[in-house]
Amino acid sequence: MTAVSSQPPSPCIDVCELDQRTGLCAGCFRTLDEIAGWSGFSVEEKQRVLDQLEVRCERILDGVEPIA
Repeated sequence: MTAVSSQPPSPCIDVCELDQRTGLCAGCFRTLDEIAGWSGFSVEEKQRVLDQLEVRCERILDGVEPIA
């Protein structure tokens, strides 16, 4: 029996608008490269992006420029 890796879900919430100040999507906080590459990313790459989103969101809520 082979193990099947479950794919992390896309963080997209259908609020697709690029914030000119941060360079991130206002809905999911991803960069354009992350959005465009998502379907081709490995499970590990997707998880790395998801982990970065938490940090970006915290920085935005704290009023600090996120590092995209």
